[in-house]
Amino acid sequence: MYANLVKAPRGRHRRSYPDDFKTQVVAACLQPGVSMAAVALANGLNANLLRRWVKEVRGGGMPAPTAGSKDAPAGPAPPTLVPVTVALPEEVPSGEIKIEIHRAQAVFQISWPAAESASCAQWLREVLR
Repeated sequence: MYANLVKAPRGRHRRSYPDDFKTQVVAACLQPGVSMAAVALANGLNANLLRRWVKEVRGGGMPAPTAGSKDAPAGPAPPTLVPVTVALPEEVPSGEIKIEIHRAQAVFQISWPAAESASCAQWLREVLR
């Protein structure tokens, strides 16, 4: 009954890849905006294997891509801070907020004091639910 079991072929071994190939593929993965799965697919590799190689490079278990390599990432740009100033109005705005709502065959026109814009926004949220 169990005589037709599938057996693994003798002499089965894992593939090995040259270190320079690994370095080039990992360098391609470290480029910004590049999908590891896409790089693995393009090179005929298993994505999990490629993720392990990248993890080894980041952990120091494998030599990192050299800066002289054409595929080596340039490295992340240092963050820069951009100063932002926010100017708040000193005066309460004068005037009116005018709202026109069309429902079926009716038109509603609402005028709201601009000084009460927060309460107008709250009312409008309730009406549009």
